[in-house]
Amino acid sequence: MTASWAQQTACEIDVAAFVLDEDEQVSFDEDFVFYGAPENPGGTVRLLSDGPTEQTVSIGLVTLPPSARKVVVAAAVDGSPAFGDVGALHISSGPGAGAAALVQATLDAATSERTTLLAEIYRRGGSWRLRAVEQGYDHGLGALARSYGVDIAD
Repeated sequence: MTASWAQQTACEIDVAAFVLDEDEQVSFDEDFVFYGAPENPGGTVRLLSDGPTEQTVSIGLVTLPPSARKVVVAAAVDGSPAFGDVGALHISSGPGAGAAALVQATLDAATSERTTLLAEIYRRGGSWRLRAVEQGYDHGLGALARSYGVDIAD
């Protein structure tokens, strides 16, 4: 899944992913994939690009462990503006790097949010599905990570 936005001068945008179990918690802290840890231990979820206007998360759905029920992809503002100042975020997803996008969405309803859930890739029966979310929070990425059970040092 790729997220993109207009060039920013007052902040950076960081994309992150969480591999969650049926209780919507990470099985271990390394299932939090972000700029500081761009790959989970099995390499099934990886942050492929870390650019100023676009970042891609690669998810190997067939290689995720059976306990993985959902992968949540989020974005956070690193700087003083909020997502209302950033403007529209565009997400797209396809079957692999370089393949045409099968799903695209524009998320543009943010106001004061500093962190936003972009999409959920979740199991339903034997299939994986993608849902565009755009659920925002006024707190930062660390607080979101804690809510998913990641142990973050203060």
